[in-house]
Amino acid sequence: MKISLLVAMDENRGIGIENRLPWHISTDLKRFKKLTMGHYIILGRKTYESIGRPLPGRRMIVLTRNPAYQANGCLIAHSLDEAINFARVSGESEVFVIGGSEIFSQIIDIADRVYLTLVHTQSDVDVYFPEVDDTQWRQIEASYYPAGEKDQHPHTYRVLERNQCLDLDKSDLLRIIPPT
Repeated sequence: MKISLLVAMDENRGIGIENRLPWHISTDLKRFKKLTMGHYIILGRKTYESIGRPLPGRRMIVLTRNPAYQANGCLIAHSLDEAINFARVSGESEVFVIGGSEIFSQIIDIADRVYLTLVHTQSDVDVYFPEVDDTQWRQIEASYYPAGEKDQHPHTYRVLERNQCLDLDKSDLLRIIPPT
């Protein structure tokens, strides 16, 4: 199963402010829907609460430390290993991790692909995407989109794939990642 990160960030790696996106880019939201439709999505509790509901046509796995947390229509996981296993045992071919920052930081080292929307602005943000070692990734797609009526800022859509296969099994790496 492929583990993919799906993120929109500004030129300073900013991804959010006060639990919401700092911009509105309709083109990116449509891409998000097209990519994730019919797939499992892993997201943190705060990201889920910012969305406020399960997304139609997708199976959402909310990652939380709170053992009593409930989200109607979603699976609840208490570790990345558990979240990924929910998708794996279902036969999922590609699971999408959509945030937040802490989840991205924990999974970036085992991700296979990054679907990145680079928003050409510097926003007022309080949450950032982690630093990425560019030597670990190769760009396989890039498309520039200007600002427009429904796109607040110009942006570049990029798809990155990991350069090399990891020597360790992903489940071994998940065991050394602390639970969220």
